[in-house]
Amino acid sequence: MNPTVPFARCRAQSARAFARIMFALAALAAVSSRAPAAHAQTASNTRASRATSAYVILVMTDGLRWQELFGGADASLMGPAGKVSDTLALRTAFWRDNAVARRETLMPFMWKTIATRGQIFGDSTVGSISVLTNGLKFSYPGYSETFTGHVDRRINTNSYPPNPNRTVFEWLNAQAPLRGKVAAFATWSAFRRIINTERSGVPVFDGWDNAVAQTGTARSATLRDVLSTQPRVWDDVTWDALTHYSVVDYWSVKHPRVLFIGYGETDEWAHAGRYDHYLKSAQQVDAYVAQLWQRAQADPLMRGRTTLLITTDHGRGVGPTWTDHGENVVGAERIWIAAIGPNIAPLGVRANTPTTQSQMAATLAAALGYDWQAAEPRAAAPLPLFSAPAASRP
Repeated sequence: MNPTVPFARCRAQSARAFARIMFALAALAAVSSRAPAAHAQTASNTRASRATSAYVILVMTDGLRWQELFGGADASLMGPAGKVSDTLALRTAFWRDNAVARRETLMPFMWKTIATRGQIFGDSTVGSISVLTNGLKFSYPGYSETFTGHVDRRINTNSYPPNPNRTVFEWLNAQAPLRGKVAAFATWSAFRRIINTERSGVPVFDGWDNAVAQTGTARSATLRDVLSTQPRVWDDVTWDALTHYSVVDYWSVKHPRVLFIGYGETDEWAHAGRYDHYLKSAQQVDAYVAQLWQRAQADPLMRGRTTLLITTDHGRGVGPTWTDHGENVVGAERIWIAAIGPNIAPLGVRANTPTTQSQMAATLAAALGYDWQAAEPRAAAPLPLFSAPAASRP
């Protein structure tokens, strides 16, 4: 996360730990992939909810480069430069003869669904560079910029105390129709500070001590058991799978209207120099996002009423510096942004449209019909996403 602090070294236990957690979660994955049952309501209540409800999901996968998003696997890193021992297997899984095929192989939901029905920003080859504006190019400043819409120069370390700035999540949680309907999940333990859960009242489930929401379900109990038995390859970052299935469980019980999910393995495997695990984690995040979208479309109350936003907190270097990011890493300011939803025009990869990380907070609010800039004048304007004015606030 913080490039100025040594990162945990991934040893042989990482592969064993990954295998154990995936085996333990196999049954949960099978159950979670099923379409959710409709919320228990009368027909009249359902019609009323359709008229007033709206949902937004913001997903961030830590440190995933724009190079892989738009071009797929990088051949120069599929060997010793990426600490890859089985190059043939990795190339079979991810290498294709052209960039379009490679990126669709790596992230099929992104390119077969979002690119055809939504919008994607950050492709410099068509004049659509997306950048962070904090200049530091690491996580806490990046997430704070994303959540607040502006830069606070005081935030210059990943160990910074609880965020003194109000995030868009805190503000939305204070709106009467959304109160108690905002939640955040993440693998990295810093999000309680970034969102300032004590002040904001937004429940944040992150880190080894708090990754799984206690919903009272059997699935929640199983997830807590799995969490407690996993080797801690990274001291402050848990496995993406645990966070994802805790989200699914919480969603089925609490039905949040504003949801943040932060996956962290892409960044951790990149810092470890493991390009094979980095690619596999990116592909898995794409599959998780596809599952979230499918669940939303299967839910009568969310179908056609849900906006999905996806981005990253920072970029990375190129060549030998692909594992790193930070103030002195050239190119680590480059990010990407994707969006799909009922009021988002299906324009695909946007050309000649520069964007910034600071536009995300106002975009999230606008998707719900709220004006974050009116509440926070320092925030950047929303992304140019919507085909018509966003629906009026519920």
